[in-house]
Amino acid sequence: MRILQLTLKKKWFDMIASGEKLEEYRTIKKHWETILYDYYGKFNNYDIIKFRNGYATNAPTMQVECKGISIGEAKPEWSDNWQGDVFIISLGKVISLKN
Repeated sequence: MRILQLTLKKKWFDMIASGEKLEEYRTIKKHWETILYDYYGKFNNYDIIKFRNGYATNAPTMQVECKGISIGEAKPEWSDNWQGDVFIISLGKVISLKN
């Protein structure tokens, strides 16, 4: 099972936990390319995304089903109005939520 670990601001964490936000975005930069692509230049097949709300040792976490990764435009209401192409991580159901 492949797990992608991402840190989020509270606003986005809460929207994903409630089922309101169905995509997470990352800028197209070398750092994210290294994480999201495999050796052959294809997107890694992550099974689960482990989200963390902040960096504290006792920060809330949740695990969410990963439905795939693509490139496209972010939805303004889910991204603070990001412009241009981004990595889109499609989210499925919330598997677990720990405060």
